[in-house]
Amino acid sequence: MVVVGLGPGPPPTPSPSRASPSVADAGVLAPLSELQASTAAAPDQVAGRQPGAGLREVTTMAASTPVRLDIPAIGVHTAVTPVGVNADGTMQVPPLTAGAPAGWYRNLPTPGEAGAAVLIGHVDTEQDGPAVFYRLGSLAPGDRLVVQRADRSVATFAVTRVTLYAKSAFPAATVYGQPSHPALRLVTCGGQFDAVHRTYRDNIVVYADLV
Repeated sequence: MVVVGLGPGPPPTPSPSRASPSVADAGVLAPLSELQASTAAAPDQVAGRQPGAGLREVTTMAASTPVRLDIPAIGVHTAVTPVGVNADGTMQVPPLTAGAPAGWYRNLPTPGEAGAAVLIGHVDTEQDGPAVFYRLGSLAPGDRLVVQRADRSVATFAVTRVTLYAKSAFPAATVYGQPSHPALRLVTCGGQFDAVHRTYRDNIVVYADLV
């Protein structure tokens, strides 16, 4: 999701204590061919952690489509809509409006299943200002992400890290790689705004594990 607008001010950016060093990255969402290849990457190592390191046993949930996302720490309460692939092979994104919901990439796991589910959202729009993930960069480890699912179950995740990546070399294997435990990734634009190309130069990625 490439955001082309500029809100009333720059969106919050992860502080150095919350972000890994910036790396060169490719687009808010990596090319789908790269994303699909990353799903076979080594399970826990792709997220920069050793298997079982600091993890307690968590019950894996059955598949169920996410319908709502609540992030109390930043006041986010949004519907979630499935997104897929456009005819040109790019990933679909929610409408570019302030009231647009978050999107769940339906070709990866649902939140609560083993592996990493991916939710995407816009940061802002030129016409309407801040959008659903405007404050994503202010999250901190331990903050809760609550996903309501179509089967009426609830999957609650705890943030483990918030990272800023440059779009020029998006680390698809890290962001979209599939760990052995239930995980969640939230992705939006962030960092400096490029006024010439009308887009942000970086991406903010929130990593979280089921609790």
